Amino acid sequence: MDDTPGPAASRGVPKDAVLHQAMRKARARLMPFLILMYLLAFLDRTNLGVAKQALQAGPGLSEAMFAFGAGIFFVGYAIFEVPSNLILHRVGARVWLGRIMISWGIVAACTMFVVGDKSFVALRLLLGLAEAGFFPGVILYLTYWFPPEYRARVLGLFYFGYPLALTIGTPFSGLLLGLDGVAGLAGWQWMFLIEGLLASAVGVLTLFVLPDRPADVAWLDASEKAALAAVMVAESDSKHAEGGGTFLQALRDVRLLRFVAIYFLMQIGSYGVVFYLPDQVSRLLGMKIGLEVSLVSAIPWLCAILFTAIWPPLASRLNRPRAFFLTCVLMLAGGMLVSAHASPLLAIVALCVAASGIIASQAIFWTFPTDSFAGTAAAGGLAVINSIGNLGGFVAPNLRSWIDRLLHSHTAGLHAIAVSALLSALVGLTLPARGRRVVATVLGGNKEGTVR
Repeated sequence: MDDTPGPAASRGVPKDAVLHQAMRKARARLMPFLILMYLLAFLDRTNLGVAKQALQAGPGLSEAMFAFGAGIFFVGYAIFEVPSNLILHRVGARVWLGRIMISWGIVAACTMFVVGDKSFVALRLLLGLAEAGFFPGVILYLTYWFPPEYRARVLGLFYFGYPLALTIGTPFSGLLLGLDGVAGLAGWQWMFLIEGLLASAVGVLTLFVLPDRPADVAWLDASEKAALAAVMVAESDSKHAEGGGTFLQALRDVRLLRFVAIYFLMQIGSYGVVFYLPDQVSRLLGMKIGLEVSLVSAIPWLCAILFTAIWPPLASRLNRPRAFFLTCVLMLAGGMLVSAHASPLLAIVALCVAASGIIASQAIFWTFPTDSFAGTAAAGGLAVINSIGNLGGFVAPNLRSWIDRLLHSHTAGLHAIAVSALLSALVGLTLPARGRRVVATVLGGNKEGTVR
């Protein structure tokens, strides 16, 4: 490992500029692979929307059992979320995230063997158990590398995996459905098999390419490591001083309850769109789900990528995370309401607004808990937020299906989902208006911290 002072240090470059150089290297080295990991995670979680009609026609899943199976994933996910993240904090991200990806890929591939309601629900539950800890593990991992001033930007980059899974992955899944009859397998079986094995393959690759901590890499020089270490230690010390250092402290912290409530309500809104968007587009266009519907369904997520590339970094630069977060949640709620009543073209535009709100709101949201907790409090606290909050993914399809059946409508469920998003915004009013800043205090630089 190269620990000699680098060119920046030898030329007397300001420490905040050295840190920025380190951040630029870390983004370039880490984020493309982390985005790929999340893309595959979300693809294996949500490709059900593409396979919905095929699963109902083939294995004969009912509307209610599809909704239950789509949601039961999050129950399994919640069961092992906290212990999984605590293990990751102890053994390191490389080994544990690799293990998670390999196991969930195998289970996802086994979805090809679904023959009815019971096997479908069992495999969805098992998939949640296998994937537990992946998302909060990556969020925790990013706190090892990026101080608060840079976190919204990298979280926005990481969240590219979410819309990319639905922009690239949805048409890809639709294309795989076209393999119907090849080698005696249905198209939906090919889809689950190929996409699941892709996740396992990347999991194996993770064991070789993902570094655990900044101290482990040779591509940061000694001055860059020192600047980063100084900032991260200062952030951790300030969090510990505020009572955010141990898991038990986090469990007693009212902020954790607030984060859980916001994320739970927000996820009901998010997954109310994600699981049903292809089906909704299918109804709008009046055609069966396939490649054409999948391509149209990808448009809102492409818009979300463009919006998220701009919005979270701007929130960080202006240090107004609450205002930018609330704007996104209102976009989610408003877009869903308009899409329920508008003409097909306007409805697609409204879904673009909703999808943009979904992705950008979550990228900004995670800056609040990562600003609040450190150490095992961060490992356990982030897992608690994600595990309980993601139960909104269980509630969303079942709530939407139940209300639609109760009121004999294809749009009533969307109203309930939108109300949940509005409640999330209401609780979000209690979030701090400004984010934590440590770079300027420790290394010097501009008042708001050095973010470029």
